[in-house]
Amino acid sequence: MQKNEADVKDLYEVILKLKTEEDCAVLFEDLCTINEIKAMAQRVQAAKLLKEGQTYEKIIAETEISSATLSRVSKCLKYGEGYKKFI
Repeated sequence: MQKNEADVKDLYEVILKLKTEEDCAVLFEDLCTINEIKAMAQRVQAAKLLKEGQTYEKIIAETEISSATLSRVSKCLKYGEGYKKFI
């Protein structure tokens, strides 16, 4: 296993220890900038709206997400596993 892979594995293991929303908040506030947290939240909201069948235009207007990022979220929702499993 390469160093970066081991580091990512360590990150996932730390995240798996989270039990409450408060745990998530304090860890992510230490790990990420507020803009990174907001960007992740924006992607989750966009995925929810896509799953509901909302249009790109409405999602962009509501979330202020870029069209490029929304396109990536859409591809992940269609072909990935994470959004499908957790949203």
